[in-house]
Amino acid sequence: MCYNFHMRITPDLFEAYLECPTKCWLISVGEQSVGNVYAEWLQVRKESYRTEGLDRVCSASLPGECVTSPVGDELKEAKWRLATDVLAQTQNLESGIHALERVPSEGRGKSAQFIPIRFISTNKLSRIDKLLMAFDGLVISEMLRRDIDLGKITHGDDYATLQVKTLALADKVRKVTDKIAALLSNTSPPDLILNRHCPECSFRDRCRQKAMEKDDLSLLARMSEKERKRCRGKGIFTVTQLSHTFRPRRPRKRIATRQEKYHPALTALAIRERKIHIVGNPEMKLEGTAVYLDVEGIPDRDFYYLIGAQIETGTGLEQHSF
Repeated sequence: MCYNFHMRITPDLFEAYLECPTKCWLISVGEQSVGNVYAEWLQVRKESYRTEGLDRVCSASLPGECVTSPVGDELKEAKWRLATDVLAQTQNLESGIHALERVPSEGRGKSAQFIPIRFISTNKLSRIDKLLMAFDGLVISEMLRRDIDLGKITHGDDYATLQVKTLALADKVRKVTDKIAALLSNTSPPDLILNRHCPECSFRDRCRQKAMEKDDLSLLARMSEKERKRCRGKGIFTVTQLSHTFRPRRPRKRIATRQEKYHPALTALAIRERKIHIVGNPEMKLEGTAVYLDVEGIPDRDFYYLIGAQIETGTGLEQHSF
């Protein structure tokens, strides 16, 4: 790996890159976010869960078995069973390991095994969560110059534990860190592209404002990256430019019944003209009793706490809550 900058890659930069390269770059240059209540709540939740998780594992340890923030030879010649807030550093990588479990060797001459532990508040783990665990494993591995085969994620309301084979993910982590290094070596930010992470990002308003100023194609949420690249190859870079390319076609009889596909250019046209456009000649036939459902819940917990039903009757609407 070749790095052309002096900033170490941290879990925050690593996670941010997986969510959005622009976010990663903005964090690296110290850009101040304009605020996002949801993003702030997520950060507080992460920190409080980590603190509670550390309290739980430390309270379950015997006196003298748990240490805090060991450094240098304290790691290589450790006698403890659990360490918390471990700062692991290499020339190019850095991670604040939430906790590090030490499993003594079973034979003479064999090294003890180290298992990094990460606390994640969500009940359902994502690909990014597992790669973050593998990132911790890679930093510890390179610092101690020994393989770290396994990591543990403690997560969710019940503090469940998932084992992650960190060594199997090491190559993927290295590829991501190489891309981050290349990104951060540039003096200019990457192309701004709005994506699914935007609603929970602290830079949401900043990026959306710039996208609107540029009239960027990523404002069309349903437009794929492949479609955007195809447009850029034709010299189409803005929503307004795209709106002028829509040409309605008369459907052939043999495919007249086929469902009409999504047209990004038509969406762009609707935005420019501030009109609603309907493709084809849809017919609305509602038979029987119309029932409208509204469900509220917490998907991360598979928990649904309110179901509302509205029923159309001959005399009006009936409202029911469950």
